[in-house]
Amino acid sequence: MLDGGHVRVHARHAGKTYDPAYIEKIGLACALAGETVHRIMYYDCAPYNGTAILPVSGQRTTFTGSDAWLKTLSYRIFSRSGWECSNFVMNNNRIPYTPGQPLTDTDFHPEFEQKGVDMRIGIDMANLSSNHSVDLIALATNDTDCIPAMKHARRSGLQVALVTFPGYQPVPELLAHSDFRRSVAWPV
Repeated sequence: MLDGGHVRVHARHAGKTYDPAYIEKIGLACALAGETVHRIMYYDCAPYNGTAILPVSGQRTTFTGSDAWLKTLSYRIFSRSGWECSNFVMNNNRIPYTPGQPLTDTDFHPEFEQKGVDMRIGIDMANLSSNHSVDLIALATNDTDCIPAMKHARRSGLQVALVTFPGYQPVPELLAHSDFRRSVAWPV
């Protein structure tokens, strides 16, 4: 189970080209020798499509993005949810703000937030736990909202491996609720 927002940030930070072919390589790299990958479950959102109000002028701006790359992944099972333009954040070159200098819309950038990915991961973990179709779930996330599902899976007898990538230090709470940490090198 790959939390797309989490994996994407770390892959791009490592200089990797993040596309459907590489996402599949990442999923396959999460298995140890001798393990069978039953399914790679990828959770992400299509780029935000919608309208937002600019912070200074109050004018509307429209964001468009293509979900073609998610459709390319459709031969695998994945879930996606919506993006929300939660707010606009001041650009670093304007911080600290100097009083008396007027701000414009270009002094801000939109901040988008994933919605519903953790819930979908949790539902799928609960389903796998209930039907005992697997023995182990390898989970790549840094979202503590997944902890209840991790607990449920472990109580149901499944092992939960928290997948980590080079340069990523998981929050201690996730490690505490997994059976073990599985360090995965970036595939070539």
